[in-house]
Amino acid sequence: MTALAHAAVDPGADPAAPAPRATKRSWTAYVLLLPGALWLGVFFLLPLVQLASVSLQSRYPGFPGYYYRDVNLDNYASALTDYAPHFARSFLYAGLATLLAFVVAYPLAYAMAFKAGRWRNLMMICVIAPFFTSFILRTFAWSQILADEGWVAGTLNFLHLLPGGNIINTPVAVIAGLTYNFLPFMVLPIYASLERADPRVIEAGGDLYANGFTTFRTVTLPMSMPGVLAGTLLTFIPAAGDFVNMELLGPQRGKMVGNVINDQFLAIPGGYPVAAALSFTLMAAILVMVFLYVRRFGTEELV
Repeated sequence: MTALAHAAVDPGADPAAPAPRATKRSWTAYVLLLPGALWLGVFFLLPLVQLASVSLQSRYPGFPGYYYRDVNLDNYASALTDYAPHFARSFLYAGLATLLAFVVAYPLAYAMAFKAGRWRNLMMICVIAPFFTSFILRTFAWSQILADEGWVAGTLNFLHLLPGGNIINTPVAVIAGLTYNFLPFMVLPIYASLERADPRVIEAGGDLYANGFTTFRTVTLPMSMPGVLAGTLLTFIPAAGDFVNMELLGPQRGKMVGNVINDQFLAIPGGYPVAAALSFTLMAAILVMVFLYVRRFGTEELV
């Protein structure tokens, strides 16, 4: 396109200005995305398809552990009816752990963002320190802390604040373990949102409103909502599918759905189809809850 033709298309353009050059399509971005896409395809999508196929299979009668390809929806019916209490229990424990993690994490993240000063790095190390050990190891350590002969149970029994006499092997221990293990996933996103916030806006809110709670509700909390939303999702989703905390800290009866899936895969002969159906049902339920939650509380930074 010549300069005159370019001026004819755009009357405001300078006729003496050079015409814009056509740029060649760059494949650099696609090449950089290729390894990640292949990784997701091979190690996520293909196993997901295989799991979906297994969830529809049927057992050979009289031959435990052998299946044939089928479209057996009874596996999903069993997941929804026989194990409904396990789903309800998993979502209840995960919700309570998420709520407790938020109550603990928000003041800690606020202190790190605005009050810590030169102690900020030390506080950050303390938050991420649990990641230095394995998930199972720190859950096992938690079981020792909450044991009947441990100092927590001993102190509460001495003060007559533990009617049952023990904490371990109770739902309280499971929720405490979930809260502890996933607390860093709540603290870090909230801290990141608060750290980006302008302190002058919060100070201005304090000048405009009568008390600190109103300032927090109308200024601070909305500014940190992207971190709150991310933190609650990063806490609730893995907590709902967890089985380690219930296995090491919880009662023998009343398992979570993650324990049922683990048992169906590893301990029950011929349990693969039901375990796969349970996995897909859990994933679908979490996706629906996440969608509704994000639609209700999401911000323009996330949705």
